[in-house]
Amino acid sequence: EVQVVESGGGLVQTGGSLRLSCVVSGFDFDDYSVGWFRQAPGKRREGLSCISFNDGSTYYIDSVKGRFTISRDNAKNTVYLQMNSLKPEDTAVYYCATAIIPSLLVSGYDYWGQGTQVTVSS
Repeated sequence: EVQVVESGGGLVQTGGSLRLSCVVSGFDFDDYSVGWFRQAPGKRREGLSCISFNDGSTYYIDSVKGRFTISRDNAKNTVYLQMNSLKPEDTAVYYCATAIIPSLLVSGYDYWGQGTQVTVSS
């Protein structure tokens, strides 16, 4: 059974940084993609970034380009999201999820973690 566990959230001030981790077990990373999503109060869950394990491609939405970086450690079955220059609008619950085909669409993902809270103060 596939298991996805996020960690690394917390409270930071504007301009601060956090590194989120996503540990995935139960499948071969070569056959799946991993994405990071977030959901702020009153808003839809949105895709932020994903990494394809078939070709190593990464994808980002415009609002996080240059600030967030997705990476992976194959030996640890872990995907990271390094978040820099955080803004109050980044405040949300952040989720990691797995998919067969890389995308930034919620509907494309099969297994989800429980989420980790990121709060950015003004």
